[in-house]
Amino acid sequence: MARPVNNLKDVSSRRLRQEFPDLTHQYYRANKLWSGSYFAGSVDGAPLNVVKQYIKQQNRPG
Repeated sequence: MARPVNNLKDVSSRRLRQEFPDLTHQYYRANKLWSGSYFAGSVDGAPLNVVKQYIKQQNRPG
């Protein structure tokens, strides 16, 4: 599973940098847009609005 995730990160990072050149300046020190890790899970049929709300909550400090 790691190879497809890394490929997705590589391609998305390249496209984001092409479309939004300022990202290169913003993340110059780290020289990467994504972390080295990933998480894969399932939502077991949860409604899409519940999943979206969960994802939005992830950006907020606890």
